[in-house]
Amino acid sequence: MKRRTFFQGCSVITVLPVFSLLLSTQAAANRINQTVVEPLNKSHKAWRGLVSAAAYRVLFEEHTEEPGSSELNYEQREGVFICAACYLPLFESQYKYESGSGWPSFTQPIPGNIGTKRDFQLIFLRTEYHCARCGGHQGHVFKDGPPPRGERWCNNGLALKFVLKADQLPALRG
Repeated sequence: MKRRTFFQGCSVITVLPVFSLLLSTQAAANRINQTVVEPLNKSHKAWRGLVSAAAYRVLFEEHTEEPGSSELNYEQREGVFICAACYLPLFESQYKYESGSGWPSFTQPIPGNIGTKRDFQLIFLRTEYHCARCGGHQGHVFKDGPPPRGERWCNNGLALKFVLKADQLPALRG
């Protein structure tokens, strides 16, 4: 075998796994994009009469509730956590865990139902996340969570409502 033929064969073998990884990543992205949530064209002020004053401050003025103040910290039943404003499902209970932070925490959201943005409010960079439908502020995601993803989705309890698995999810509110 000639050296040139050998090296050409090696480059194909090296490229195939990378190409395969790119295809599988694209396939995963396509599955997620199939569940794209249409954002509501509703001003934040229009939500004022639909949620409590405290929830409005968190959801639409990006305030943070006091740590340890949410009853959802102790919620351990099977169900779904939905946006307190528009009722879009955001987290499944199987991904909730006790982080010790004082806020309800999850290892991952429901794919496609969360949007993120960069947040410099405390000077250092954080990733803020919000409901993909109504834009309501939920909390921040950190890279100090448990395996396998290593993420801690730290949520304001006032920004969520809990629906038991046995109960029907409410209709989306808009």
